[in-house]
Amino acid sequence: MSLSIPFVYHASYSQLALPSTHRFPTTKYHNLYQHALKQQLLFEQYRHTPTPISKDTLYTVHCPQYVEQFINGALYHKAQRRIGFPWSQELVTRTLHAVNGTRLCAELALKHGIAVHLTGGYHHAHYDFGSGFCIFNDLVIAARSAIDSGKADKVLIFDCDVHQGDGTATLTQGSPDIISCSIHCAQNFPSRKQQSDHDIALDKGCTDKQYLEHIQQILPYLIRIHQPDLIIYDAGVDIHQHDDLGYFAISNQGILARDKQVISIAQMHSIPLAAVIGGGYSRNEAELTIRHSQLLIAANEIWSPQCQAIQNQ
Repeated sequence: MSLSIPFVYHASYSQLALPSTHRFPTTKYHNLYQHALKQQLLFEQYRHTPTPISKDTLYTVHCPQYVEQFINGALYHKAQRRIGFPWSQELVTRTLHAVNGTRLCAELALKHGIAVHLTGGYHHAHYDFGSGFCIFNDLVIAARSAIDSGKADKVLIFDCDVHQGDGTATLTQGSPDIISCSIHCAQNFPSRKQQSDHDIALDKGCTDKQYLEHIQQILPYLIRIHQPDLIIYDAGVDIHQHDDLGYFAISNQGILARDKQVISIAQMHSIPLAAVIGGGYSRNEAELTIRHSQLLIAANEIWSPQCQAIQNQ
């Protein structure tokens, strides 16, 4: 068996009761976890389970009043509606574990070279409000934690979700040690875009070839000019041609090629990579699982053999 990939998962990720008409696929995390174990893409002995994130850690990125209001179920109805989930204690539990999961994923990547979080990518969360199914910005929190702990001097957030990481953009403005890059659909949510350090806005109908060419050009460029100590990679699959909320024309093969590109480039430059699965929306649970599993297939194909070769030297 090749050296396996450290990953982060908590049962609460899929333990969120939502109305049957709700478009958020809350079951996808458990489905991916089970699929990954069955297909031996991940192994249980390499699983890491997060604890709830502390309020003090949330305060390093978010408004304390907003944090308290969300945890205590005291947000105004309009603010809760903007998030897109009805408030519940299960939502609080899920959120606190998931956000800390990405922070833990970053720690594991810095230690092992790569790690995967089977949720994450809450890039629409801003300083004092949530949006688009995102409550607290796990990407920025993980980056800030890695820097504040002295484990990294500069972190690159490389966001390949189909939607712009507007919350990440606003939260990292004025922070030269966290570099935000968003590769997204120009015509998709949010309607009002924010300014990341680097924005690559692609048009509706973007194909595999067009998309992969941009990845191949931009990531080495970002590494060259910023020299990050850690890459936090949002591997959203809502770029897929059949995604319910995406406007691109990317195939499963295109997703796999993208993930292999990103992992290979990070490996080539010896930069630790913490990957979160990001967005992906479909009523077809089996197809959605396959889309998200491309990240794990890529990691096994690119990363595990290289680490095994190093270990055997």
